[in-house]
Amino acid sequence: MSYRLGVDVGGTFTDLLLMDESNGESFIAKVPSTPSDPSVAVLDGIDRICRSSGVDPSGIHSVMHGTTVATNAILTRRGARVGLVTTRGYKQVLHIARSFVPGGLGGWVVFNKGELLAPLELTIEADERIGARGEVVRELDEDGVRSGLRMLREAGVEALTICLVNAYRNAAHEQRIARVAAEIMPGVPVSLSSEVVPEMQEYERAETTVVNSYVRPQVAHYVQHLQEELQRRLRPDVRLAILRSDGGLATSQSAAQAPVNMLLSGPAGGVAGAIWFCSRGGFPKVLTCDVGGTSTDVALIDDGHARVRRETRVGDIAVRAPSVDVRTVGAGGGSIAFVPELTRALRVGPESAGAVPGPAAYGHGGAQATVTDANVVLGYLPATQKLGGDFQMRHDLAAAAVQKIADAMGVSLLEAAEGIVRIANEHMYGALRLISVEQGYDPRDFALCAFGGAGPLHGNALGILMNAWPVIVPPGPGVLCAYGDATTRIKDEASRSLVRRLSEITAEEVADALEQLGDAVRASLAGQDIALDQQQVNWQADVRYQGQALLLTLEIDPAHVRAHGLGGLAMAFDAEHERQFTFSLSEAHELVGLRAIARAPRPSIADKAAEGSGLDPQAAVIGAQAIHYAGRNHEATIYDRAGLAPKRRLDGPAIVFELDSTTLILPGHHAIVDEVGNLLIRPGTQEIAA
Repeated sequence: MSYRLGVDVGGTFTDLLLMDESNGESFIAKVPSTPSDPSVAVLDGIDRICRSSGVDPSGIHSVMHGTTVATNAILTRRGARVGLVTTRGYKQVLHIARSFVPGGLGGWVVFNKGELLAPLELTIEADERIGARGEVVRELDEDGVRSGLRMLREAGVEALTICLVNAYRNAAHEQRIARVAAEIMPGVPVSLSSEVVPEMQEYERAETTVVNSYVRPQVAHYVQHLQEELQRRLRPDVRLAILRSDGGLATSQSAAQAPVNMLLSGPAGGVAGAIWFCSRGGFPKVLTCDVGGTSTDVALIDDGHARVRRETRVGDIAVRAPSVDVRTVGAGGGSIAFVPELTRALRVGPESAGAVPGPAAYGHGGAQATVTDANVVLGYLPATQKLGGDFQMRHDLAAAAVQKIADAMGVSLLEAAEGIVRIANEHMYGALRLISVEQGYDPRDFALCAFGGAGPLHGNALGILMNAWPVIVPPGPGVLCAYGDATTRIKDEASRSLVRRLSEITAEEVADALEQLGDAVRASLAGQDIALDQQQVNWQADVRYQGQALLLTLEIDPAHVRAHGLGGLAMAFDAEHERQFTFSLSEAHELVGLRAIARAPRPSIADKAAEGSGLDPQAAVIGAQAIHYAGRNHEATIYDRAGLAPKRRLDGPAIVFELDSTTLILPGHHAIVDEVGNLLIRPGTQEIAA
C-alpha cells in the first residue's frame, strides 16, 4: 500500500494526517509543536501516527508540509544578515517605501517604522542604468561593484539581494553582479529581483527579493535537514513538498530557492482542504470559515478555486507574492469577554487567553471568560467531550468565569453566555461579508464550510446570518489544514510586466508573450519531475483603466487571443469592474502584466468507503445534553460522528462529537451525511438534497 502524509505546524499543535491512496482511509495525530525546531515535532508526530495506525513508515512515499519557518523568521526578526545591491541613487528604496504612514492624518505622531531587513549600512549602489524599455543607458561599473561586495563580505553578510532599476525588462546587469558575487563571496545565497519577481514597481520588487534573501538560509537549512531525516526514517526516495501561500505545492528544492512564496502556507492549507472535500461533494462555490483559538480566517472559493491576491502580508511586511485571499478577525475560542466600566457594554476579543492558561474551562489557571467558556455554559461543549481525546471541560470553572460578566452587566448567567457567543458570531459574520458582499458576491449563492477546532460550533449560526446553505462540516475539521497539505498539487508560475494600452499592442504580441511564459513555467515543473503531458497550464492578464492604479486579474488564453483579438479582454474587464464596483468607464484599457500558472495533476486518491451502520441514526447516539439557545432550554441528542453513515439525517438540536472538533446543529435545522462524509446542515424546512 502507498501512503501520503500531510503535516501542518501550528503555534500550539502540529497536526498530521496519514492517507492510504488505495482506499482513502486516513489516520490523524496531534503532537505539541516545538517552535525552536519545528522538525522535532514533525518527526515525533510521524513516529506517533505510524505507531497508532500500524503503518510501516517505509510505506509513506510523499510528505506534504505546511510550515511557518519563514513566517516566524520575519515576525521574530531572526532571519539572515542581508546585503542589498541597487542602482546608484536608489539606496533609500526600502526606507522611503511608498511614503505611507498607517493611522490616518495623525498617524505620523505615533508611527515607529520597523527595522529594515536590509539595513542601509549593508546596502551598496551599482553605477549602472537600464532604461524603461530594457535598453542599457549606462554600462555597469564592475570594479565599483567588486569593491562594494568585498565590503559586504567583511561585514558578515549571510545572504545577498540584487535589485536594479528596470531589471524586470533586462536582467543582464543583475546577472553580471551575481557572477561577481559568486567569486567574491562563494557560498552566500544570492537572490535576483529579475528571477524572484520580474515585475514593475521598484519598491515592491526590492522588498520581495530582500524578504526572500532574509528567510532563505533558515528555510533552506530546515528543508534540507527535514529531507535528510525523512529519507533516513522513511525511505530513500521519499518526496517532500512544501505548501505555498497560494494553496499549491512546491518541491523542497523550489521552496529552498524561493521561500518568499511560502510565507502564509498555514491558512492556505485549510482552504485547500475545504476545496478537496467541498468539490467532491458537489459544491464549487464555498465560503470558508476556519475558527481557531485566537482568530478566525475566512476565504472565498469560486468554481473550485480559491481567490488569490498578488500580495502577501506578514506583520508590517508586504511582498509581491501570490497568496490565498484570507481575511482574519480576532475572534476565536480563546477570545476574552469583558465589560468596560465606562460603557457597561459587553465586548469580545481581540485579546485571547491563548493555549496557556487558556479558557477557564480547561482548568489550567485561566480566570477570564472566553467564547469557549460561554459555549460550555450553554451546553454546546458537554463535559463528556474530551478535547483532542485528552482532557475534559470543567463546567464549574467556565460558569464562574462567565458569572463575572453576568454580574457586571446585571443579567443572568445564560444571558451573558449567549451574548458572548452572539458577539463572537457577529465578528466572524463581518469577516465573511468582507470577502463576499464587499467583493460583489452574493453569499446566498455559496455554501459555508466551517472547520478548525471551533468552526463547527459556530457554523450553523453563521449560516443563519449569511443565509449561505448548506453549512458544510468536512471530516476531521480540526485537522483540515493537514488534509489540505496532503491533497493539493504542485504549482508554479511565471510573470512579466508590459504596461501597454490594448490599442497599442497586437494580439500576436500578447499571444507570443503568453506562450513564452507558458514554456518557461512548463520547463520549471518539468525540472521538478512533472512530465509535460501531465501539466495543466492557464494564463492570466492584469488589466486596468489608463491612469488608474487598481488592477483586476482576468483569465486569458493565447489561442483565443490569436483567433479573436483583444476586444474580449476589454469587455471581460468592464464586466468584472461593474460586478465589483457597480460601474464601468469608457477610459482606455491598459495591459499591465501577464502570467502563466502550471499545475501538476491532482493526486490519485480513492474515495473512502462508507462507514457507519445503516440509516438509523440512533445507532450513533451516545447521550443527551441540555442546551440553551435563543432564550430557551432544549435537549440535544449527542452523536458519535464515527458511527454516522451516508444519507443519515440528524434533526436539531444535536451535538456531533469527534476527536478533533464538535459540531452544533441548532433547533429548527437538520444535518445529513453525504457520500464524501461531509455533514450538510440546512434549515429544517428545506428539502434534503438527493
